[in-house]
This record gives sequence, structure tokens and C-alpha cells, in this order.
Amino acid sequence: MADIVFRNAMVHDGLGSAPSVQDVAIQGGLIQAMGPGLKVHSARSVDCAGLALMPGIIDSHTHFDAQITWDSSLRPSPALGVTTAVIGNCGFAIAPCKPAHRDITMRNLTQVEGMSLSVLQQGIDWGFETFPEYLALLRRKGSVANIAAYIGHSSVRTYVMGPDAAERAASTDEIEQMAQIVRQAMRAGAVGLASSTSPAHNGEGGKPMPSRLASDAEHMALIQAMGEAGKGVYMVTKGGHMPVPFLEDMSAQSGRPVMIAALLHNNTNPRAVFNDLDAIAAANARGRKLIGQVSCCPLSMDFTLLSPYPVEGLQAWQSALGKSGDALKAVLGSAEFRNAVRAELAAPATFRLFNGEWDQLHITEAASDTYRALEQKPFGQLAASLGKDPLDLMLDIALQEDLHTVFTAMLLNSNEEAVAQMLNHPHSIVSLSDAGAHLTFFNDAGFGLHLMGHWARERAAMSLPEAVRQLTSVPAGILGLQGRGRLAPGYAADLLVFDPATVGRGPKQRVNDLPGGAPRLTTAAVGVHSVWVNGQQVADAQGLLAAAPAAGQLITEFTA
Repeated sequence: MADIVFRNAMVHDGLGSAPSVQDVAIQGGLIQAMGPGLKVHSARSVDCAGLALMPGIIDSHTHFDAQITWDSSLRPSPALGVTTAVIGNCGFAIAPCKPAHRDITMRNLTQVEGMSLSVLQQGIDWGFETFPEYLALLRRKGSVANIAAYIGHSSVRTYVMGPDAAERAASTDEIEQMAQIVRQAMRAGAVGLASSTSPAHNGEGGKPMPSRLASDAEHMALIQAMGEAGKGVYMVTKGGHMPVPFLEDMSAQSGRPVMIAALLHNNTNPRAVFNDLDAIAAANARGRKLIGQVSCCPLSMDFTLLSPYPVEGLQAWQSALGKSGDALKAVLGSAEFRNAVRAELAAPATFRLFNGEWDQLHITEAASDTYRALEQKPFGQLAASLGKDPLDLMLDIALQEDLHTVFTAMLLNSNEEAVAQMLNHPHSIVSLSDAGAHLTFFNDAGFGLHLMGHWARERAAMSLPEAVRQLTSVPAGILGLQGRGRLAPGYAADLLVFDPATVGRGPKQRVNDLPGGAPRLTTAAVGVHSVWVNGQQVADAQGLLAAAPAAGQLITEFTA
């Protein structure tokens, strides 16, 4: 007797095997049996004729750390086929956190992750201080999807150093205190340690996120503490001064995998991402375990100059960070500031979000009737037609609209031939949804549906079985997720039922369902028929079930 039997499904096992029509029986949240025409009775039967059945998507790069404390549904990810989400990426976690540092933590997230301070203040449940206490809170609250959590470097640094964490290098004693917190987190069930050295990652007032102040010795000490028990993944969003050879040395000395983000294609430096992937491949050939996190989505972002995330990594923009009101407007209006930004954009760079590709920028929403007619027009062409420099035009319009003009920039990954190569690289992992962050800027939570619909079906850049493998068994294997990421007897019944002919993600839309009625961007699933977590249905063709059960498990045990 089974709880549920999925009948006549085109089964994708998650290993890249050719699909075949089978029945799949579920009992007690696990796959009980598989095969054509199963002779098994069940309390419920789901007819999947003409549909595909695959393991649920494993999203290895999310930022639900704050949202999960007020929203156990993790909107919108489960409705988009995600059954397991990994939080704490880039080290931007909320645990550990002393009560005295909560305001610092929230204000940093408003900047680096594009979150509303009011939403965080109203929403976060601070019923914890240490990382083990945070996991205990998550276990009590439950969640619709399975969760695994990194211990975050910036959070650990702030816990030990307070406001100094974003100001200076750590002492030997402070590094040892951090290492002890990492050891404690790993014993409690962290999936690993996450960090960032990216120049695009700034906290309040434009100060670097704390992990960016860490010395090489600090990074090395913490990965060694993480790996002492022979488990754990080190995840880092690296800056230019953190080369792949140093990360290879970290992997060698700790004996643990290193997951490197964010590998995105840049039209103005087209070889840079492939140089990193080649270096990762060479390290793997020497017996190390390095993986590059790549995205299957073009990185586009909505922003205003009140919170201009795409340009905050520019050195010339630092004089504007931390300013507001008339002081900010004075900087943006100054010729000295504008000339410095122009000069920096004209110079070659290894990585930056915005590269002065002005035809990749447009006004999405003018704040006044004066500029309404300019919406959706490529900015470079628009500036040329008006006889103006595009930077001056952008800043002038924004200033005249009190900095409320909404711009959209296509920042990276716009060259599809290059992205296809990245997706098929043997040492990459398809990731970087950033779900739970940048809520008003962009939403790539549907990355898995986009991989299957756009890249597998429409562009034939890979087969559908390979796309499924990339989203399931590949991240499960790297992260050490036991009993997940494939369809086989004894494995968790994390399942996605979909129509291969239509699967994809819908257009983005703005909804107002954050604490206090604040807005966020979301997207709907296309071609998804149902999503199941540990044998319980959480979504159907209309989206998340109104009474979606907290079927997810907090994952704290991992294979080596």
C-alpha cells in the first residue's frame, strides 16, 4: 500500500538518463517503488500522462535567511519547482547576531541585498543569537521547502568584532574566536561556510561588507575550521584580488570543496569568466575540488539612484554612497563626480556590474509625465538622439524626478552563445538565483524552469535530461545532500511534475505582500502542474497552495 502513485509519467531520474514512462509510488515521504505498470494500491493516484516527473530543483544560492523567519512558504521558490533551498550564501546571514548588532545587520542587508529596512524591522523574528539557536528557530517554525544553511563570514565577523568588522583586519585572537564559532556551527549542522570578497558587496553607507576586510590568513583559518570534521563546502563570491590559485590552496589545505561565485559573462571583458573556469578545471585536474557557480539567466536589474546597486561597485561612485537628500543630489550633479565615473567606465576592468553599455539600459518607470515618452528606449540611442552624454542624461533625469526614476539595466550574461558555453562547462554548477534578496531589483527564482524551457527546449543548448541533472543530482552531490537529487527507491519524494512542451518562467510582476505591504518582484511558473516536498503537495498549476504544508526539513546531516 502506498500513499500516492504517480501514473504514466515520463520519468527523468536526475542522473541524465534517457527518460522513460513509469509509475512512481510514494510512502511516508520517500519513493517506495518505480517501474512501468506498478501493481500497487494507493490512497491517491496522480495521472501524469503526457507530463514529465523529475526530482525537485535544488537551489544552491539563495538569501532567504531573513524572509524565512516571517514567511515559511519562501515565496516564490516552491511554486517554481524548488524543493530545497540553501541559504546564507556570500556570508550575508543573520546568525549569529548579538542584540546590539541587529541594527547593523539589517542596515547592511538593505544595501548589499537590496532589502527594505522597514520590512526587515517588521519581519525578522530575532528569537536567536547563536547559529545553533537560529537553526532551532527554523526547526520550530518549519518551512514549505527543505533548507540547508551556511554559516556566514560577515555575520561571524560582526559577532566577534562589532562595528569594527567593516573597518579593519582582525587580530589573531579575533580570528580564533571566529574559528570557534565556525566549528560550533558545523557541529550544529551548517552545510559549510560562505563569504565574499566582491567589490560590489557593500553595506550601509558604502562600507565594505565585513568579510571583504578579512586577510588571507583569516580566510584560510576559517575554511580549515569548517573542514576539520571532514565535511562542509566553502562558498565565496570572489573579488579580483582573490585569484583562483589562492582558492585552490584553500581547498588543498582544508581538504574541502570550494564553490566560486559569481561567474557571469561580461561583454566588455569576454574572456574573464572562461579564464576562471579554465583555472578551476586545472585545479580539479590536480585533485582539488573547485566548482564555478554560473547563471542561466541574463542579469537584469531594476533600480533607482536612491539605491543604485549596479554602479555601487565603481570606485568613482564611492563619494555618493552613504549620502542622502541634498548631499546626494549635490554629488550626482557635480562635474567632478560625473567625469570620474565616465573615466572609470572607459577603463578596462576584470569585473563590474555596469560597464557603460548604455543601450542595455532603459527607463522602466518615469516618475513624472515629463519623461514618460522616454520609457523602454535604449539609453545610448536615446542620448545620441538628444545630443547628450548618456551618463549626464541619466543623472539629469533622475535629479529632476527627485531620484525616483526606475531604470532597468541588462548587466551581464546577455551573450547567449557565451552563456551556453558556461552552462555546459564540466566544472560549473547552474545557480545564482539570489532568491530572497534584491526583492525590488530582480527575481531569478525561476532559474530552473528557465534552464529547462529556454536553454534545453528552445535553444537546444543541452538535452532536457542534462538540464534536469544540472538542477538536481549535481548540486546534491556537491553539497552532500543525502537521499535527494534523484528519483530512486529510498530517496526523498521531492518531486516536480511539468509539461516539457511549455515549461518556463513567466514575466516579472510587482506584488505588495512583504511585511507592511511593501513591494517585491516575483514571477509565475509556466508548465508546472504540481510540486511535492517529502511526499506532500505544496503547489499546483495555479501556484503555491493556499494552505501549503510546512513539508520541508531542516537539513543538518551531509555526506562527506
